[in-house]
Amino acid sequence: MNLRRRNKKHVEMHNSALNDILFILLLFFLIVSTLANPNVIKLLLPKAQSNTKAKQTVVVSINAKHEFFVGTTKVPFEGLKQALAPAVANEKVDPTIVINAEKTVPIEDVVSVMEVAKQMGAKVVLATSKK
Repeated sequence: MNLRRRNKKHVEMHNSALNDILFILLLFFLIVSTLANPNVIKLLLPKAQSNTKAKQTVVVSINAKHEFFVGTTKVPFEGLKQALAPAVANEKVDPTIVINAEKTVPIEDVVSVMEVAKQMGAKVVLATSKK
């Protein structure tokens, strides 16, 4: 007595389309993540051998025209302290101001930003590019 069924159906699931979609999504996120850069203002930074990376609370950029930017917002030097105050106040432990200054910027501009940061009680890091 053969009680087994003769018509066995094998159910197969084709997942090749799913693999293609996942691969395309992976490529998309990899490309987008490399394009996302918080420093939109392009500057020629001075070179250094040591690593100057720090937790970036606030980024102050100074371009060759002596224009000051807090993040990506252009700010006159007189309004620099008012522009930095909310960001520094939000950070409870070790507020840090990163200065991105072009090579051609006079040191007086950098020192003036450092003095404003000192008055606010924040640490200062000067950004450089790798040698």
